[in-house]
Amino acid sequence: MSTKLYGLCFALAALATAPFAHAQDAQRTVVRAGHLLDVDSGRLLADQAVTIEHGRVVAVAPWTPAAAGTHVLDWSAWTVVPGLMDMHTHLADEGQMADPGAPLKSNPARDAFIGAKNARDTVRAGFTTVRDVGAYRGFADVALRDAINAGYVPGPRMFVAGAYITVPGGGGEITGLPPGTVVPDVFRRGVSRGVDDVRRHVDIVLDGGADLIKVIATGAVLTAGTEPGQSEYSEAEIHAAVAEAAKRGAFVAAHAHGAEGIKRAIRAGVRSVEHASLIDDEGIALAKQHGTWLVMDIYDGDYIDSVGRAAGWSAEILRKNIETTEAQREGFRKAVKAGVRLAFGTDAGVYPYGDDARQFAYMVRYGMTPLQAIRSATIDAARLLGKERELGSIAPGKAADLVALACDPLHDIECLRQVRGVIKAGQPVSLD
Repeated sequence: MSTKLYGLCFALAALATAPFAHAQDAQRTVVRAGHLLDVDSGRLLADQAVTIEHGRVVAVAPWTPAAAGTHVLDWSAWTVVPGLMDMHTHLADEGQMADPGAPLKSNPARDAFIGAKNARDTVRAGFTTVRDVGAYRGFADVALRDAINAGYVPGPRMFVAGAYITVPGGGGEITGLPPGTVVPDVFRRGVSRGVDDVRRHVDIVLDGGADLIKVIATGAVLTAGTEPGQSEYSEAEIHAAVAEAAKRGAFVAAHAHGAEGIKRAIRAGVRSVEHASLIDDEGIALAKQHGTWLVMDIYDGDYIDSVGRAAGWSAEILRKNIETTEAQREGFRKAVKAGVRLAFGTDAGVYPYGDDARQFAYMVRYGMTPLQAIRSATIDAARLLGKERELGSIAPGKAADLVALACDPLHDIECLRQVRGVIKAGQPVSLD
């Protein structure tokens, strides 16, 4: 299905979504923040005024009464943080289910409505930017991004991967199906084997409108018939993806659970390693040496073991989850201690969309300070994207992405789940 037709589906989806408040871009708005977290300095500032024009912050200063005619948004009862950023989501998918063939039983129009709901739930939870790292139905994420940008549906700012670069039958394929099942080509846009084929599919994915490339370097916990510790691409193949993407100014994110797959990806020059569940000391040292970002979804293991078990997810998935969960958390702890670059990413879609902030408490439990955890989802996430001049903190010249919280997350990290207001690019998001 074409991206244009997806856009029509999303236009229809707009009719089913909650009203989305649009401020006049030219209007000056001043947000009065009871406390404001400056993630650049780490300071919590009292009684601040954030002045917004044309969707950007133009000034941050101590509060003084605003000039007559200025629109003032009173958040004086709350703590204000930058818009949160999740660097590993799958908003255009329905979410993990017990039936591995579920994506094939849906259709483009239904998927459009599902994506619209997922995007709305995510931005209402305070996540104003996401890096969406792949959809089973090729380029569905591109269409969702474009629908949000056009104002058809509310949602976060999206940077998308378009389709998985994966080996045949690998971690980015739909597997575990009854014999004889034919998987349509739309679900296999990036299936590649060999250096030349990888290069060709990287170009196909970028031509389809993707912002980045997602390479599946190892097997997956949630893909039947693959093993997380098993490498699926050679270092040469991953490097081919990195080099081809670089020609177009794009980065590569590598799904890699296994220790060897992680090291291949780092040596090949990927921007980030996703999951990194079985990373070893050598891999941590390599990530530090190369400046590679790790995006480790350390909450999901508990959800899979409890809700997934109750919902009848396969014994294979439950077994692989047990084999990776605690190892991943120990690797995360070591990476924090070593000073490796870490960005916030949850694998949204494994658990219900909009519950991204649940992971912050896990990051603190496994070695981060509250400020480090918040920075991982703000200024550090912006650095991963290469967008730190535009996003990631509340500062003049940057996009006006602000979240009001009921309490101080530096004292209680769970406050990031108590959202009272959201502004994305200067526009208030309806929480009703």
